[in-house]
Amino acid sequence: MGISLSDPGAVRELLQRHGLRMSKALGQNFLINPSVCPRMAEACRAEGCEGVLEIGPGVGVLTRELSGVAKKVVSVELDRRLLPILSETLAGYDNVEIVEGDILKLDLHRLIEEKFAGGPVCVCANLPYYITSPVIMALLEGELPIRAVTVMVQREAAKRLAAPPGVRECGAVSVSVRYRSRPEVLFGVSRGSFMPPPNVDSAVIRFDMLGEPPVKVRDEGVFFKVARGAFAQRRKTAANSISGALRVPKDIVELRMAEAGIEKNIRAERLTLEQFGALADGLADDLLGGDWDE
Repeated sequence: MGISLSDPGAVRELLQRHGLRMSKALGQNFLINPSVCPRMAEACRAEGCEGVLEIGPGVGVLTRELSGVAKKVVSVELDRRLLPILSETLAGYDNVEIVEGDILKLDLHRLIEEKFAGGPVCVCANLPYYITSPVIMALLEGELPIRAVTVMVQREAAKRLAAPPGVRECGAVSVSVRYRSRPEVLFGVSRGSFMPPPNVDSAVIRFDMLGEPPVKVRDEGVFFKVARGAFAQRRKTAANSISGALRVPKDIVELRMAEAGIEKNIRAERLTLEQFGALADGLADDLLGGDWDE
């Protein structure tokens, strides 16, 4: 329906007609490979949901595919220059609504309540690389009625996001991912699939949200804080990194590690999810009530 958004020439003409140049600052690389968006839409698991929340629709190429598999699509777009383009490319797609805003600043609980009757929803997006981790963390840690998150990200980022605790690629975001979801890298996307082509390849990854976390912790805020602290200085031991990042004396951190049966010289990437949970529980009182001398 309407202009072909996988035709580079047609997309260039569309942008020129609206006087728009792609913004490097906003990470704008428009997807022109016609096979990618149908696969993403099919994989996002929209069935059984009240709709799909899309982040950064660009010129609407993925939005169109989502419209065909979802009851409703609400797309959040930060760049207001794209709004008149989306009005043109999505004309006739009656189950699509565009919301102007910054996904990291919007009240997502309110948005889902107002637009999707409280959910549940699925999230699908071709994420700009520079906001990948903040967006993923906001979705995973926000206690939102989300069933699955399907996003295209930089290939190396996908590897880190899907990495289980205990392997070298694991980081703080990997721990949060495993606490909230079951991640799966679905397929790769070459850099030539975009206009203009970025300097890296991409991958599509889906996070199926868990009903209950695989480990129970006293305080989830402390759990996430300890995970971030442990990876704050990757070259150091977990004890040193946590001590420096969270300003808890190292001897206290090592004591809590010993109480949890954790080797004091272990590095963060070797800690299992269960060990992170035990350490966070041990440090909860120290972090919530500690008042350490500088």
